Amino acid sequence: MDLSDLRLFRTVAQEGSVTRAAERLHTVQSNVTTRLRLLEENLGTPLFDRINRRLIITPAGLLLQDYADRLLNLAEEARQAVRALDVPQGLLRLGSMETTAATRLPRVIAAFRRQHPQVELRLRTSHTSGLTQEVLNHQLDAALISGPLQHPELEALPVIHEELVLITAADWPEIRSAADLAARGPVEVLTFREGCSYRQRLLDWLRQEGVPITQASEFGTFEAILGCVAAGMGVSLVPRAIIGAHLTGPDPASAVLRLHPVAAPQFQSTTLLIWHRGRSHQPAREAFAETLGSLLGPFPGPTACSA
Repeated sequence: MDLSDLRLFRTVAQEGSVTRAAERLHTVQSNVTTRLRLLEENLGTPLFDRINRRLIITPAGLLLQDYADRLLNLAEEARQAVRALDVPQGLLRLGSMETTAATRLPRVIAAFRRQHPQVELRLRTSHTSGLTQEVLNHQLDAALISGPLQHPELEALPVIHEELVLITAADWPEIRSAADLAARGPVEVLTFREGCSYRQRLLDWLRQEGVPITQASEFGTFEAILGCVAAGMGVSLVPRAIIGAHLTGPDPASAVLRLHPVAAPQFQSTTLLIWHRGRSHQPAREAFAETLGSLLGPFPGPTACSA
């Protein structure tokens, strides 16, 4: 049993499928099946139960998965340690909220790639809770999420202050308070999927203020949210930075969205760059943080996300 066997096993366990694992490992399905069978024979115990073409991990597999995670993470740390410690290079796995990736990161990534061509930057978008879990699982080296965050295994660097705005179709009357919104009757909320901090902020505010909600419709992209809000389906809470001037005017006749000046503490958010405290030194991540600071900062130093 070597590291490649453990890496293959962990991929199958994460994907729950030999086919998807083979795609992720850029190999053929028969190779994965054969190596997995040989690993089980070498260990003398099944690692998965095969039930209706599904792989269900066994107790022995769960135990091995824990060891595999620790050994592979240790091997990666050893590989990083013997490389040039102060030269950013290698793979940097970065996660980001979709709105941040669309509005804040393009010029940051362009500058970072020019400054550090030896770094292979891979970007993945998801919601705050999903990104946080992937950092904890060492699937991402760093992620941009919406704060606040409390976790003893993570460190955080405040990066961006976001003003969140309530948006509706352009023909809605002005809304200055929850009472104005409640006066319209039950509202439909248009948000990202569960796990998005903006979604939770809006729902918490509506419930706290007693505004009735008909339903919460979920979308995978902010373009879809903006389009459905413009069509009059309901309301949403998004960063002001993603609302282009062409969507709100200046000619009222051409506006498709309206921004509403609601004063609420939930409508202020700080975007954090987070990483695992166990990986305190990673030149590529540190270089990316410096680029963020030079283009979006200044911001204070990192802080532990204590519970």
